[in-house]
Amino acid sequence: MQTRRSFLLGTVAAAAHGALAAAMPRTGSAPRMAAREGSPRRRPNIVVYIADQFRWDFVGTNGLNSSTHTPNLDALASQGTSFTHAVTNQPVCAPARATLLTGLYATEAGVWRNGLALNPSLPTLATELRKAGYTANYIGKWHLAPDAETDGGGPGFVKPEWRGGFDDMWEASNVLEFTSRPYEGTIYDGDGHAIPYKDRYRVDFLTDRAERFLRDKHDKPFLLFISQLEPHQQNDMNRIVGPRGSAERFANAAVPPDLRAFPGNWREQLPDYYGACESIDASVGRVRKILEEEGLAENTVFVFVSDHGCHFMTRNTEYKRSAHNSSLRVPLLIEGPGFERSRQLSEIVGLIDLAPTLLECAGVPIPRSWRGSSLLSLAGDEKVRQAWPNRQLVQISESMTARAIRTRDWTYCVADLSGGTATPAASHYQEYQLYDQRADPYELVNLAGRKEYRKIAAELREELRKLIVASGEREPEIVPAPLYP
Repeated sequence: MQTRRSFLLGTVAAAAHGALAAAMPRTGSAPRMAAREGSPRRRPNIVVYIADQFRWDFVGTNGLNSSTHTPNLDALASQGTSFTHAVTNQPVCAPARATLLTGLYATEAGVWRNGLALNPSLPTLATELRKAGYTANYIGKWHLAPDAETDGGGPGFVKPEWRGGFDDMWEASNVLEFTSRPYEGTIYDGDGHAIPYKDRYRVDFLTDRAERFLRDKHDKPFLLFISQLEPHQQNDMNRIVGPRGSAERFANAAVPPDLRAFPGNWREQLPDYYGACESIDASVGRVRKILEEEGLAENTVFVFVSDHGCHFMTRNTEYKRSAHNSSLRVPLLIEGPGFERSRQLSEIVGLIDLAPTLLECAGVPIPRSWRGSSLLSLAGDEKVRQAWPNRQLVQISESMTARAIRTRDWTYCVADLSGGTATPAASHYQEYQLYDQRADPYELVNLAGRKEYRKIAAELREELRKLIVASGEREPEIVPAPLYP
């Protein structure tokens, strides 16, 4: 385990922002902090490591899963900040990634379902950092270019105009699960040349490419995204595939309580999911070791995050796209300047907050159009934590058209019960789900429609309506659930 590093920059930033803690902007957002000026050192490098469909409770430091073996993620958490109640604002691949990169809701970014392209006119984390002198580099799964039948990327090569500002090193595939399998496949460089691999586990292959980049000489600060597919299922095989031997090693692994109570495919899929998560952990450890060896670690912000969780077909007919914790809650670990003290924060934060956070870490202005709020002051200022709104808007598509609000105590979801999924939003929703996070953290009992919860449902309905309007959508009609007889 590495020795925890000490960074002066975070202390300076926390002191500078403390006086702004009481400034509360629109509903659903935390105080927007001004970008730092006069950094005493070179702007930090930024490494964002995304593991697709990685459940928050499969990080060992969260202490909820006795079979999880993630020593490297645990070390990352022990040296930095773990946001234990981070949620995705759209629990499916492409929309979640659009939100993460733009600080906007998926509907605003033009990617409200899979298969749509990120609006190339929008500012992104990459475009804003490049303006400030960074290089923007990407490895792995993209999933934000148009489908082949419309224009451009399709399953593999992504044209430059669809790369969201990652205009420097590019080694990726638009939909990696369609151009590769766990032990063979292809990604593409910036000129469209194939980079194949064979007899190498996909996680390790992409880590090899990251090592190649990190061991090069860098004259500018860099942004590097490492976007793994694992532990997401391999679509054409209809199953999750861990490293060879995973099924045997994890045959008797613990089953999370939210899965245990429901049918689904977790009995068949969990062993390989454990193996894939273990492989991701080893990859994170390897990347961080390379940063140390290259003298980059002291001035690098390292982020580990996922786009959404995984409920193993227990809540609908696939793996996510629901308002349950198994879909919504994601690991979010940040270590580096501003996040160097070991701490766990339980505030409700969203993927929408990550891009503003990283811009502030770099001392780069946050675009005024962005909805998300920087987490830098949250990590360093008790007054900001006390004022944090602790609510996030969730948009759901494909499985249904729905909206939800996640607070500390409640998840409240409304849905278009007609079953329509052809539009980004609906004009008419009905109360669909209500879960008490204090009494029922595994969400086994839906309280929607119960008379004794009518008051709290009405309060959450109004809060959700405000968040929907603040996200740029028209105010919808929300009909209360019928009372139980």
